[in-house]
Amino acid sequence: MKVDFQLNGAPCSVEAPPLTRLLDVLRESLGLTGTKEGCGEGECGSCTVLLDGAPVNACLVAFGQCAGRSVTTVEGLAGSGPLTPLQRTFVEDGGTQCGFCTPGILVSLEALRARDLHPSEAAVREAMAGNICRCTGYQRIVVAARNAAGDGGPE
Repeated sequence: MKVDFQLNGAPCSVEAPPLTRLLDVLRESLGLTGTKEGCGEGECGSCTVLLDGAPVNACLVAFGQCAGRSVTTVEGLAGSGPLTPLQRTFVEDGGTQCGFCTPGILVSLEALRARDLHPSEAAVREAMAGNICRCTGYQRIVVAARNAAGDGGPE
């Protein structure tokens, strides 16, 4: 089945069986390896992408569901421009360690920033509730998210 959709703001067309996981199309067919597979069951959030602006687990989305829709991966957050404020503060504030969960967390938090440029600590924690990080303990991630808003870290 040929699926036409928007990928990171550009038209895209991919031939794949409609029940192929979006995650597999992104990584294997399109070479976008920023989206990671952690659990393959929708529990860890490593594969989070935006589907029409909403965070979803790409391991749970059948590719056929993407027809006519917009998909944004971590590679598409900044486009070809400089890092987003959130990406920059992740680097500056140590919001990443091993980096495996980072793409999914960035995508989830960018979705939050799209609706709230100055989220509270509680809003940041809620937005990334579906993302598991085994390295950081989340505090540096929260600080980075709040600093991206210029709010100086957690409350």
